[in-house]
Amino acid sequence: MLEERVGELLRQKRMTLAVAESCTGGLLGMRITEVPGSSDYFRGGIIAYSNAVKEKVLGVPREILEKHGAVSPECARAMAEGARRVCGADLALAITGIAGPTGGTPEKPVGLVYIALAHPEGVEVERHEFRGSRQGVRWSASEAALELLRRHLEGR
Repeated sequence: MLEERVGELLRQKRMTLAVAESCTGGLLGMRITEVPGSSDYFRGGIIAYSNAVKEKVLGVPREILEKHGAVSPECARAMAEGARRVCGADLALAITGIAGPTGGTPEKPVGLVYIALAHPEGVEVERHEFRGSRQGVRWSASEAALELLRRHLEGR
């Protein structure tokens, strides 16, 4: 399983991880903590479902939320940076998107998800459009986040 592979890599590299989740509502953190011994590398997570929590806890600037919205690469980037800072982790993943089945627009359709990885050298952001049920979108987003982290760790 991907969460086990990521855990092995984090342990080998002696790195810590934090997460900030919106549309996945804690699914990513749950997957990470399903791995026995994950307390060796997992610092914690923040479920920032509302814009108020994104702003007050993670430090996402209000200007980003007003200009770009919560579902944007700018917000994902700020969420990841905030989680890394708040949790004191080497790395942080952030997920923000529209899981559906409602809430989409032509510009931001249901299934649109931004995933960010903050690390000491900067932040990587990916855009995804997933299809399927609400649960399917949420699962696919958590899988894509773990895959982004795996690629980063294997490339180091």
